[in-house]
Amino acid sequence: MSGFQKDVNTMKFDMHCHTKEGSLDGKVEIEKYISILRQNGFDGMLISDHNSYNGYRYWRENVKGRRYKDFVVLRGIEYDTIDAGHILVIMPENKRLPILELRGLPVSLLIDIVHRHGGILGPAHPCGERYLSLASTGRFRHNRDIIGRFDFVEAFNACEDLQNNREARNLAKKYHKPAFGGSDSHKPDCVGLAFTEFDGEIRKESDLIALLQEKGRSACTCGGSIYEGTTKNKLGRANQILVQSFWFYNRFSGIARMRKRRREMRKLRNK
Repeated sequence: MSGFQKDVNTMKFDMHCHTKEGSLDGKVEIEKYISILRQNGFDGMLISDHNSYNGYRYWRENVKGRRYKDFVVLRGIEYDTIDAGHILVIMPENKRLPILELRGLPVSLLIDIVHRHGGILGPAHPCGERYLSLASTGRFRHNRDIIGRFDFVEAFNACEDLQNNREARNLAKKYHKPAFGGSDSHKPDCVGLAFTEFDGEIRKESDLIALLQEKGRSACTCGGSIYEGTTKNKLGRANQILVQSFWFYNRFSGIARMRKRRREMRKLRNK
């Protein structure tokens, strides 16, 4: 794990985890995550399933308070925007926004909603695959300073190569954003290959939000090692077909959820 040495005054998290209970492509059950991460010196994890809180719901209803009381599980989501790729979102523990489980919002509106309700967000693997990552989108090319509206940047993703991670870290540095690290794990052998080390105690989502707001870039450091078993590594050039297919799926899934998003937007305006 890149020679990482744990400091007793810090907490170590995997900040990008897809669960079997919450992601269609997730292969790792939550309790398996916890077992692997604890064995490797982690204090917690962020569940970040695709457009769904189902993984966290499973944790809350079946595990929380009963087992692993020394391990912190945070509620997050990896949201598919219509114009800026995947965005990691973390809301305060007392906020429930159904619209975050309805993919397809434009990124500017997503930022407004999250900030209005006290949450934080940042681009996942920002320099990665076409359509999936902020820097590869027209939205970013036409307005690079949109990075300034985010609260953090995923600066190390174990499923991206060294060049993509280097560019992501440079983005975080240029825009003075806290740098997160996450494994983006869908399989057991990827779990915990990336870490974020926080300079402070985190027991719930609002602790994390307050820490970032108080300390900014100095709140955390990140790192890890590259996972070589990703689908794109196995498929090579053929992976572009998969990426293109995802673009169509994301686009039409977003359109299909338009009516529900509008209904949830009306509810938000009336609060």
